[in-house]
Amino acid sequence: MQALMLAAGKGSRLGKYTKDNTKCMLEVNGKPLIDQAIENLKKVGINKLIMVVGYKKENVIKHLGNEYNGVKIEYIENPIYDTTNNIYSLYLARNKLIEDDTILLESDLIFESKILEKLITDKRKNLAVVDKYQIWMDGTSVRLDEEDNIIGFYGRKDFKFQDVRNYYKTVNIYKFSKEFSEKIYLPFLEAYMKAMGVNEYYETVIKVIADLEGTGLKALRLNGEKWYEIDDAQDKANAEIIFAPNADIKLKLIQKRYGGYWRFPNLKDFCYLVNPYFPPQKMQEEMKAYFYELLSQYPSGQETQKLLAGKMFGVEPENIIVGNGAAEIIRHLGEEIEGTFGLMHPTFNEYPESIGFDRIVEMYPDNNDFVYGKKELLTLAEKSDNLILINPDNPSGNFISKNDLLEIAEKLKKENKFFIVDESFVDFSNEGEKNTLIKQEILDRYSNLIVVKSISKSYGVPGIRLGVLATSNKDILEKLQKKLTIWNINSFGEFFLQIYGKYKNDYKIASEKIRKERDRFFERLKEISYLRPIYSQANYFLVEIINKYTATDLTKKLLWEEEIFIKDLTDKKGFENKEFVRIAVRDFDDNEFLIKKLKEL
Repeated sequence: MQALMLAAGKGSRLGKYTKDNTKCMLEVNGKPLIDQAIENLKKVGINKLIMVVGYKKENVIKHLGNEYNGVKIEYIENPIYDTTNNIYSLYLARNKLIEDDTILLESDLIFESKILEKLITDKRKNLAVVDKYQIWMDGTSVRLDEEDNIIGFYGRKDFKFQDVRNYYKTVNIYKFSKEFSEKIYLPFLEAYMKAMGVNEYYETVIKVIADLEGTGLKALRLNGEKWYEIDDAQDKANAEIIFAPNADIKLKLIQKRYGGYWRFPNLKDFCYLVNPYFPPQKMQEEMKAYFYELLSQYPSGQETQKLLAGKMFGVEPENIIVGNGAAEIIRHLGEEIEGTFGLMHPTFNEYPESIGFDRIVEMYPDNNDFVYGKKELLTLAEKSDNLILINPDNPSGNFISKNDLLEIAEKLKKENKFFIVDESFVDFSNEGEKNTLIKQEILDRYSNLIVVKSISKSYGVPGIRLGVLATSNKDILEKLQKKLTIWNINSFGEFFLQIYGKYKNDYKIASEKIRKERDRFFERLKEISYLRPIYSQANYFLVEIINKYTATDLTKKLLWEEEIFIKDLTDKKGFENKEFVRIAVRDFDDNEFLIKKLKEL
């Protein structure tokens, strides 16, 4: 068996990466695609590769020569690569196709050798490799029947996203027997070119053949084997995570993204903190129903956003502002409030990073569970001009009761100090929304109280970026509002605020589900011999690694071997010379999956 690679094109969408080199010479994790492809061919016993080259062909030939890594290389030139498409490149290699059974593949692919092994060992002679369509994919897709016959080819025009779960993506790796090439594929290829010209794609011919009975072409479905098609710089970045050469690099690349993990459907994210039980299906359907209107029209300005947020939280609109996530609001707080800020550690880094570490007065709990209460907070307040509290705290899950918070607010009011309370996770605490400080009577009573809340986390909508700040301090509100742009919230965020009232009861039910699942998950984590979870009133646990692994080793091992992402706290203040991770609470199935993998380790 031989391999045939089409590598004549320019790959112009890769910009600087292919300005002076052909696409197959693109480096992914420091190694050219062609090198990785040849290694995989060698692993499965293929010792001959035919390459159709064109753009910057001299670079490929110089790099590979006539033999590379034990694989013999033959070259066919497409001299008019810039005015033709890959149908012509394949046509130029027609005589080679009929010499032997052939693995046909394109030069912009990175893939596991397991795919080739699966393809070669399959007794069916003519196969198109396909994979279940996923959110990162683009290009030609197919539908299959129960016997792996291709019953439809779909380009971008014909693709229907409402049917996305029924589609498979062509991987652009094929196995053709020499009889199939000679008697079926090449005759159709030549006829199609005569009719349609040379600026077409070879897959179009496969589509024609698939529509005919008795050709023997079947689909080979993948089942978790890794591959990626690299068309642009973003594809390159994604592929470098999927095919990271080791756990260190993979963890580093994942951590620096801060999200966008829909591109990696197999990744289970126990790092970022999102409510898996909200919004309910009905609310999702309502947002989908008005998708075009929300996409095509401007959102309202701050005055309307304040009306909606005031309604959602039951406060007057003049006492609340809406941010593009709580992070946007936090960024401006330190600019408008003078002096130092007391802050218990370890904690959420957004506050010290936004305000400035030089203005933060730190205090650390004197116990192994990072527990603190009203007494410690009042001591901290004596040492600083203002006080910040994340409640429940992140990452410890430590919780201060509402009555204690009001006592602190009263004392700080007398001392003319601001009390900033971030209650992004308060709805997950044991008494839920009863613990919130976003109440009109509380805001009215304490003009020194500033309450921040991220809607993204507890309401399960981090993608639409919503957060609020509530206070009766008009001076602070006016100053902060001037910092916000007129359209800092998009239409999807505004619509969420608009319709939330209809689903308020669903949210209460979702929060109760989280509390129950959290407590169950806590008991399960206690069964892992090398872990010491600390009880939390949020939707995450601070977990000490007491033996067997370091925090970094466990984080890397889970990501590398199981595609599970947890938060390594090694470099976070307060965990010096300690081994701690943070693990989010997801739904029952995901949590049990993690427990299973932790026990296997």
